[in-house]
Amino acid sequence: MSGGPMRTGAPAAVEREPRADGRPAGGPYAPPRPPGPRRPPRRTSRLMLPLALALAAAAPLITAAHDARPAPFGDRLVRYAAAAEGEARLRIEGGAVRGYDAESGRTRWTHARDGRRPLTLLPATGHAVTLWDDGLITDTVRDGSAVRWHRAIPGGAGRLRESGARGVLRALDPEARMVAVVTPQRITAYRSADGDLRWVLPARRGCAFAPERGVRHGRAWLLAQPCAGDAAAWPLQVVAVDDLGRIAPHRRPMGNDLP
Repeated sequence: MSGGPMRTGAPAAVEREPRADGRPAGGPYAPPRPPGPRRPPRRTSRLMLPLALALAAAAPLITAAHDARPAPFGDRLVRYAAAAEGEARLRIEGGAVRGYDAESGRTRWTHARDGRRPLTLLPATGHAVTLWDDGLITDTVRDGSAVRWHRAIPGGAGRLRESGARGVLRALDPEARMVAVVTPQRITAYRSADGDLRWVLPARRGCAFAPERGVRHGRAWLLAQPCAGDAAAWPLQVVAVDDLGRIAPHRRPMGNDLP
């Protein structure tokens, strides 16, 4: 019989070619997977339930740990009695500021800071400003419900330890809506409602403010600024300030109203 040898099957290359309808040759047709998120394996699903239960059980512990965090400035504000009529009287007693009832003498609240002691106190309507031995200033609501803000005297802690805090805190208006901190280097004024820094008056070159030497005249403070030698004539060694800053002709203060 003439001709080449008879083939019993198609070559492998021919078997792997796609069919006319587009399906791959050699096996059942598998449609493509539709787009979208795939279901998690059953093992992952079984692990998610215990994890969710564990997180739910730990939530009270997480909340308690958050509430037990120490105050950022070491504040310990404790209220002993509910708010009564009239504002509490204030005084420094030991290492704390104490608010007490004027008639009964009963303590309403105390404010202390860990490892610190208050040096001087400036009571005002609705609030009180305290200066501490580390140069930190706090403003506390008069009923002892909260410490509203903290501010630090720049470079003032060393001087406080050496010469005390007499005259460092000054109310710049009768309601103490503006509070001045007087140090030898500068006078810094804060808005008592929120502790916002409003103005700074540096001492004249060769001179230094004397916080303990100040006289109030109307709505102004006359503060001594003694100078070394002949650095300045004596009229320049006294500075007049009010809640808007240094009193001078044609000044244009920015004001102290809340935004």
